[in-house]
Amino acid sequence: MKEYALIGYPLTHSFSKKYFTEKFEADNIKNCVYNLYELPDINGFPELLKAHPNLAGLNVTIPHKEVVIPFLDEVEEEAAKIGAVNVIKFTDGKIKGFNSDYQGFMQSLQKFYPCSPGSKALILGTGGAAKAVMAALDFLQITYKTVSRKPESGQLHYDAITPELLASYTLIINTTPLGTYPNTATCPSIPYQALTEEHYLYDLVYNPSETVFLKKGKEAGAHSKNGYEMLCLQAEVAWQIWNS
Repeated sequence: MKEYALIGYPLTHSFSKKYFTEKFEADNIKNCVYNLYELPDINGFPELLKAHPNLAGLNVTIPHKEVVIPFLDEVEEEAAKIGAVNVIKFTDGKIKGFNSDYQGFMQSLQKFYPCSPGSKALILGTGGAAKAVMAALDFLQITYKTVSRKPESGQLHYDAITPELLASYTLIINTTPLGTYPNTATCPSIPYQALTEEHYLYDLVYNPSETVFLKKGKEAGAHSKNGYEMLCLQAEVAWQIWNS
């Protein structure tokens, strides 16, 4: 029996087990199971691997996408450049890290936003998910600024997001967990009243399907999209990685 699993903490909002269990059934994939393993501390990762010798592949989510890297034998070039891993493949006793987030996001964004070189985006958040988004935008030649509550050099504070700034940044991507179930009342602090029908709001959060971020954008006339399609696309990329 091949075992696949998701590690992260907490995993109350995860879609992965349902997605892959249904995939195994729909595609008649035998002798495969998908489990969830909450891992509060990444230092417990080696023990988890010992306890589950049949692991054939792992997905990695918050807060371990970056801190898992030192525990791996190899990291694929794009994942190393991004600095975050969300897929782990087991081959001949070695464990190798990959990033399927940026591919899933890029494929989904291209269906939603009229991507063209020179477009300008704001990325809300600076974690592992934000790094995957940056890689996709770099590939698409879309200029971006990252926004943080504790900005480092080259980053913006939320206070800097003025109506004037929003006028020239038409794509806004939320990579923070704000608005995720069960804390659904929260949202990034931006001047929503300055949004227009020229704006496109993409939220990596998928539960709930419409966050406060997206709801406020829609009320202002902006286009909106949640992260469910991205998750499905990156899951398919992960499956390809595990079986390649």
